[in-house]
Amino acid sequence: MIARVIVDVPASQTDRLFDYKIPEKWVDFVQPGMRVIVPFGPRQIQGFVVELSEGTNVDKVKPLSDVLDITPVLTNELISLGNWLTEQTLCFKISAYQVMLPAALRTKVKKELHRSVAVEKLDPFIKPLFSESACVDWAKVTEAFPTQLKKVQQLIEKGDLEVRYIVKEKGNKKTEKVISLANKEMSLSAILDQVSKRAQKQRDVLEFLYEQEGPLRTQDLLSQLKISRATLKPLLEQEILVENDNEIYRDPLMGIQHKKTEPLPLTPSQQSVITPIIAALEEKKHVPFLLHGVTGSGKTEIYLQAIQESLKTGREAIVLVPEIALTPQMVERFKGRFGSLVAVLHSGLSMGEKYDEWRKIHRGEVKVVVGARSAIFAPFKKLGIIIIDEEHETSYKQEENPRYHAREVALYRGRYHQCPVVLGSATPSLESFARAKKELYTLLPLHERVGNRPMPKVDVVDMREELRLGNRSMFSRALLEKLQERLKRNEQSVLFLNRRGYSTFVMCRDCGYVATCNHCDISFTYHRSHHALKCHYCGHEEPMPKTCQSCESEHIRFFGSGTQKVEEELTRVLPEARVIRMDVDTTRRKGAHEKLLSAFGQGEADILLGTQMIAKGLDFPKITLVGVLAADSMLHIPDFRSAERTFQLMEQVSGRAGRHDLLGEVVIQTYTPEHYSIELVTSHNYEHYFQMEMLQRKRGGYPPYFYMVLINVSHPELTTVISVTEKIAHFLKSELSEETMVLGPVVSPIARIKDRYRYQCMIKYKNEPKLTKTLRDIQQHYIRETNQGQLQISIDLNPYLFM
Repeated sequence: MIARVIVDVPASQTDRLFDYKIPEKWVDFVQPGMRVIVPFGPRQIQGFVVELSEGTNVDKVKPLSDVLDITPVLTNELISLGNWLTEQTLCFKISAYQVMLPAALRTKVKKELHRSVAVEKLDPFIKPLFSESACVDWAKVTEAFPTQLKKVQQLIEKGDLEVRYIVKEKGNKKTEKVISLANKEMSLSAILDQVSKRAQKQRDVLEFLYEQEGPLRTQDLLSQLKISRATLKPLLEQEILVENDNEIYRDPLMGIQHKKTEPLPLTPSQQSVITPIIAALEEKKHVPFLLHGVTGSGKTEIYLQAIQESLKTGREAIVLVPEIALTPQMVERFKGRFGSLVAVLHSGLSMGEKYDEWRKIHRGEVKVVVGARSAIFAPFKKLGIIIIDEEHETSYKQEENPRYHAREVALYRGRYHQCPVVLGSATPSLESFARAKKELYTLLPLHERVGNRPMPKVDVVDMREELRLGNRSMFSRALLEKLQERLKRNEQSVLFLNRRGYSTFVMCRDCGYVATCNHCDISFTYHRSHHALKCHYCGHEEPMPKTCQSCESEHIRFFGSGTQKVEEELTRVLPEARVIRMDVDTTRRKGAHEKLLSAFGQGEADILLGTQMIAKGLDFPKITLVGVLAADSMLHIPDFRSAERTFQLMEQVSGRAGRHDLLGEVVIQTYTPEHYSIELVTSHNYEHYFQMEMLQRKRGGYPPYFYMVLINVSHPELTTVISVTEKIAHFLKSELSEETMVLGPVVSPIARIKDRYRYQCMIKYKNEPKLTKTLRDIQQHYIRETNQGQLQISIDLNPYLFM
């Protein structure tokens, strides 16, 4: 038998299947989806078995060196998904498979076999191995049964045995000591006869353990009987007691308590939305739904009840939420409804926690996964429904290889499992809404909030007018008055600022010099806590200068406003207000997010001040005012989606106000109040906004009217970058059809990052049959230079970042 293997060398020469002979002892044992070690040239490297075949046309086939898994880590579906990803994102196959697995599986692992049933119940052929211990090292198993590994595999599938991976270096399993009587079959008096009558504490321990059902945590035993380890020592030495290490799963929820919740009665409009979803579930039919529900319309309850239906039919569910919306609030709602059937996956977990959660999914111990982008690859075998909340979020797009979009992966898996995919948002992306208009997706509208609560009233304040009237503060008079009102009424406010740091840039008032990073063409950001200038692209840091580098004037000042600066200004104008600040700096530490939010929820602060992370997912009854400080800071970024992002963000932020019994108000401060993306937030009119934006996209020839590809070239030498980009653009123009537009080469919006110059060119097309082949040719042509590390070419088939 031959195993066809993808090796772990991400390069174009190795991006194909290599044939290896399966040694006799593993013939029935090796399956597609397992990781193996294979000889590759002079070294031994890891790879994935993708398929098995009975013959090969290679003359001299080397044998597999080792098999790393006992059961496959990739299902057949994930193997075919890997092939599809490779085509869609032009990445290497190995990168596609690596992205599906937790990082802990990429390190060295030791395997153990644990018995899950009593020794007596084990199959006679394997019983001798477990006579002394409940777990055996895998190496011993292969020594004892070199030809019967298939049989061992069957016992694992049956559930009598269980495989555990001990991860070295990274992601160790967490264990705790447990203690029990060595022989529970004996009577209590016979057990007590083994120790002296004077050893009262030891006798107490034996009596206490005799009454226990199973093993007890050693720590609990010591604290309950108020004894020290010295009491246990002689009992363990005489083997009257046995102590083992018991594996415990790490708790990624940091012990968040969740109360069990029951399904809420649905409103008639919620009912009309959930009916077609449940119908698709019951008919096992793949239907992509776009759930367009205003903020506070009860989308989460619809998700929960749809998942409930999926679980009833014995199938599983994946729920994706944007990274920043993975607040404990969201997780709590799912845990409250489905308890221990929920696994959580996101970047805040340690490597070990991610590994534990992944293993629960892989073993089928959980039925629902709530997570950020990568959770879309959860190794479920019977998917019943996939839900993507806030589907317009750009964080669903991965910005390094493989550059996949979670929405496209979800649709692929939905087709494979014949299950519905629900995309939910108050402000769907233009592409999704256009697909719904063309009936490629089924549109499910939810236009009113639960309980017919009114949408918050939105006021737009023209900051130019404020300046004319002599108000130089960052708060307009209207916002300040409303903040004071809330303090008097003991209600809460949210202030949203679209950036981080103390101030956006540092400039000399005499000559206009702006302090910029020496390694990137981008201005420094001032951070007050270290009194330093920081580059947010390469991390370079410098002390704040006292004089201007250019003209040596002392009039060097900060411009723009960051969260720290707003916080200082707030304490100046509203000294009595208690403020909680949430931004990248205050939420760096693990669990900080949860602490700050629960403090705000318990009324420990009057104002929550923050960046993007507070724009969505928050649901607090006392928030009645939302203030947006710099509404247009996103509008003027060189990106065709900037107006769309501004509208989405404003609409999401205003949705935080008045979600319960109290009425909500929103104040948006801007220097461009006449822009349609800001104007239309006042009426919460998504449809009107959609039409305006589509008009702009049509004029400019942007998605959803055209598809786009961005090719970015970078190199430490400017001349190389320019010549390579020119050659690429020339090649594209000669190969692709006349209807396809090739724009560029032009310098990237940020011309230099980390001492590398950057150029780019863009392809716009409606239908281009030769696209994939042409782009692959470019990758192949420059492969030598890119492998040597100096030249970097990145190709993004559905770009979300143009900087």
